[in-house]
Amino acid sequence: MSRRAVLWIAFVIVHLGVGWLGFLLPNQPMGDVYGVYEPWSSQALVGDGIVGIDSDWVYPQLAIIPIVLAHAFSPIAGYTIGWAILVSLMDAVAFAMLVGRARSTGRCTAAWFWLAYIALLGPVGLYRLDGFTVPLGIIGCLWLVGRPWAASVVLAVATWIKVWPAALLAAAVFAVRRRGAIIGGALAVTACTVIVVVAAGGGSHLLGFVGEQTTRGLQVEAPVATWYLWGALLGIPGFQVYYSPEIRTFQITGADIDPVIAAMTPILAVAMVGVAVLGAVQAWRGARFASLFPALSLAFVLGFIVFNKVGSPQYLAWLIPSIVLGLVISRGAWALPAAAALAMALLTQLVYPVLYNGILYPESIAVTVLTLRNLALVAMFVWMVVRLVRLPVAPRQDAEVGAAVASA
Repeated sequence: MSRRAVLWIAFVIVHLGVGWLGFLLPNQPMGDVYGVYEPWSSQALVGDGIVGIDSDWVYPQLAIIPIVLAHAFSPIAGYTIGWAILVSLMDAVAFAMLVGRARSTGRCTAAWFWLAYIALLGPVGLYRLDGFTVPLGIIGCLWLVGRPWAASVVLAVATWIKVWPAALLAAAVFAVRRRGAIIGGALAVTACTVIVVVAAGGGSHLLGFVGEQTTRGLQVEAPVATWYLWGALLGIPGFQVYYSPEIRTFQITGADIDPVIAAMTPILAVAMVGVAVLGAVQAWRGARFASLFPALSLAFVLGFIVFNKVGSPQYLAWLIPSIVLGLVISRGAWALPAAAALAMALLTQLVYPVLYNGILYPESIAVTVLTLRNLALVAMFVWMVVRLVRLPVAPRQDAEVGAAVASA
């Protein structure tokens, strides 16, 4: 049996297995699909209003597209299965582009990493919008050198579905020599989106997703919430986990938490600016795309997670595109970060959905697992920053990278 056939058989097994786990594991790992995606999309289809157009929404406006598209597959076995099929098909498109004819060892290694990551992260990576944007992120990263306009368009569309791919776009602006194409493609998608939203009467809600995020408290899984979660575990007065019905998530409270909540958005902005400055300096010094982009994009992504007030478990899926591209370009240099990421994915699935009751009603094992996961995220962020600082900066031609990244 060919290497390509084995990879595709593994692809099917992993997606069927993870999809099935969504029905078996506790704490509703598919809850967002049938609890919010289906009502939002059904509301739009029957003409009762479109979120993001007629009201502020937690997501950018293009997120409504995959949410509605899942209805195309709902006659098979309902909306939830339809969503899993839609995400699996998107994964299949990106997987086909990544693997090609399976002649490249780097691409095959990256494909195995991706499948292992899907399995270890579990159903939360499949039954969320993030699962739809990850394959778009991979496609965009694979195209950056050879097709920068197309890559930028794909990444910009992904950004208007779920904000995190902006990290990949930001890294591309510094790492890709054809910066005009990267900026131009992103601006074109943004302009088209704005025009359509305004024409539909949603101008006042265009950036509603920004306000929705900045006004949130500390989500219980966020790294910054770890101290407060331990306070709740130890029974310190005032420290507790509570449910926020407005945003349908669990948050944490504790002594003097309000200044921390207020400070996190500025801290996140400062961290992102710091990573951007480091990337700009290394690009100016002549760092190659092959060494600069994977580390810089992963630093941006990790910064989004580490300094975020929200720490949803599906955020761990954001690590996939940067590491996949890193493995395609240099398996040796990215083997250890890939292994660390796989360990974090497993810890995340243990936290949610397996041990999640021990987070909501704090228990030592669950809180310890979450703490280890959060410390690992912080450590990897520092690791990527250090890797950026130590990048070799001898100028090279992008053509060398094009052969590695664009080859089938």
